[in-house]
Amino acid sequence: MPETGSGDLRWAIGLMSGTSLDGVDAALVLTDGERIAEYGPALTLPYDQMLRDRMRLLLDHAVELSGSEADLKDVEREVTLRHVEAVSALRQMMPTIVPDVVGFHGQTILHQPGMGRSWQIGDGALLQEQCGIPVIYDFRARDLDYGGEGAPLVPVLHAALLDREEKSVAVLNIGGVANVTLLGPVKDGNRQVWACDTGPGNALLDDWAERHTGTACDTNGALASRGVVKQDVLERLLNGSYFSRPMPKSLDRLSFHGPAMEAVRGLSAEDGAATLLEFTVEAIARTPMEFTPDKWFVAGGGRHNPVLMDRLRSRLGDVSSVDVLGWDGDALEAQCFALLAVRYLRQLPSSWPQTTGTRQACVAGRAVA
Repeated sequence: MPETGSGDLRWAIGLMSGTSLDGVDAALVLTDGERIAEYGPALTLPYDQMLRDRMRLLLDHAVELSGSEADLKDVEREVTLRHVEAVSALRQMMPTIVPDVVGFHGQTILHQPGMGRSWQIGDGALLQEQCGIPVIYDFRARDLDYGGEGAPLVPVLHAALLDREEKSVAVLNIGGVANVTLLGPVKDGNRQVWACDTGPGNALLDDWAERHTGTACDTNGALASRGVVKQDVLERLLNGSYFSRPMPKSLDRLSFHGPAMEAVRGLSAEDGAATLLEFTVEAIARTPMEFTPDKWFVAGGGRHNPVLMDRLRSRLGDVSSVDVLGWDGDALEAQCFALLAVRYLRQLPSSWPQTTGTRQACVAGRAVA
């Protein structure tokens, strides 16, 4: 007999395509939306270069798009079908499992919380039709309707996974944008949770590396390790009002792109990389926080950059990869959207005033009709 979830436990697939535009992350978990009872497999299906280039063009010009452009619809279909392939590949890894639901984030091409807008492309109806599994999607819209930033949404997972951690901790996710979840010490069985986007993650360094080396990222921080941080440039970059704003707050991938690229223009490839990497580190270190955490755990692609990790340790103290906790640091966001899908089915909130700035606790997502 096929294995299925029992009671409130459901087998859920989470799908995430981040602003690094590198591919689809997919993960299978058994969850009741409040904890993860069992981990299934996880995988990443990369996008081919042609699709990445088309997605980047949409991202660069999203503010000008109406949503009806033929090329946008074509890219949306391609992206969705790549997600279908990810679901199929994941199911083949555990063929006896019958998933109850899919949490589908889609691909963000524009995030403007100040204007009440966060735009993810991805056809939930097509995904549901092709996979034959109920799909929950559009996770950011209701948060925005409740007056929130629409991001970050992953704190609910971090809090669930660290529910027995006694000390105050921070979970830092470094993708295209960097975000932090701040978890206060447990008091009377309760834990306070704050969150925000801290600033750029890998996006600026990725763009700089691709421009100067032709590779999609600064592999192992090799370029930045040979450079010198230009302090005057760095301080200009950190002079923006965003960095003094309290939690919660969130960003678009391109929020700092133009000014940052202009600021480092004329620097050597190595010095530009070093300065942009330090921009990421300092934006994290200078984020106004409710308290100083005892330790930091880092998830996302940034944790694979040893130069970035060394600089974080120098500025923040006790910093480790989330892998030391037994977590899959490349699959966390996909696992999060599996958890969020089940929380939607149970009508459990996924964001709060302290994590995204909503007026009240908010149940994220909607079901495909």
